[in-house]
Amino acid sequence: MNRSSAVRTAGIVVLSANLLLAVAKGLVWFQTGSLAVGSEAVNSLSDAVYSVVVLAGLYLTTQPPDFNHPHGHERIEPFVSLLVALGVFAAGGLILWRSATSLISGDVSATTSPLAVGVLAGTTIVKYGLYRYCLRIGGNTNSPAVEAIALDNRNDILTAGAALVGVLGASVGVPELDPLAAGVVSLGILYTGWEIVESNVDYLVGRAPPEDLRATIVQRALSHPDVEGVHDVVAHYVGPEIDVSMHIEVEGDRTLIEAHDIETEVMHSIQAIAEVDDVFVHVDPKELGEWKMDDEADRLADTPIRDGESR
Repeated sequence: MNRSSAVRTAGIVVLSANLLLAVAKGLVWFQTGSLAVGSEAVNSLSDAVYSVVVLAGLYLTTQPPDFNHPHGHERIEPFVSLLVALGVFAAGGLILWRSATSLISGDVSATTSPLAVGVLAGTTIVKYGLYRYCLRIGGNTNSPAVEAIALDNRNDILTAGAALVGVLGASVGVPELDPLAAGVVSLGILYTGWEIVESNVDYLVGRAPPEDLRATIVQRALSHPDVEGVHDVVAHYVGPEIDVSMHIEVEGDRTLIEAHDIETEVMHSIQAIAEVDDVFVHVDPKELGEWKMDDEADRLADTPIRDGESR
């Protein structure tokens, strides 16, 4: 399955699951009056709403390059992820407000049933499956939007567990656990929103990639037998992808064709890294005096690289 199909399928799977969970939790909430189950119902409903937005965004990001977007549309994905974060913050704020007002007013009565326990236990199972699925798809396709959905599902496992504690507390005569659990749910939701914002802002502001990836870039350039050194290596995120520019140092007796071949081979070697998009290589002949010391490049050249990468 290609990237476009995998990403779109992930959006459809998550939307369908969230709709089913929202309906199931809503019915149990109506039956029991549990604020914890109600908060989970609101959480799943908000998940379903932003899943629609994400699915539309993923459709746009997977469109092929065109005249106005020659590098494709993947750079839209961090904005899609931030829309996810806005929905997450809204849901978390609403649940926190309801939890606080319930505790302050003393309206903490709730009943429970095996159905309430079952729907929350089932939620943890479904959310774990969605978390693992989205994490795999997001990693394989380098999709920040799908990875954001994975984070949301991971935290939904914890929040469903907190809601389950609230339901059980109500059943054993400690109804205060119900709004307290709802408050825990809200904090988990808000934390998820923060995680999504933190990771995707880096894509938008052009942060440098992790050190092991930068080391891989430098070491791949130096692995070419005709490259004597590198300097002025710049790697930064442009959306979820990485652009790289660097100077490579070669002996000055190379012909123009040979220099061109060296530059092309280095460029292709670095572009073979999954996260890398564009690579710009400048060739510096020794005789022009443009070879220079670069302590950062030297350090990265000696940095151990992550498993699965090679020079």
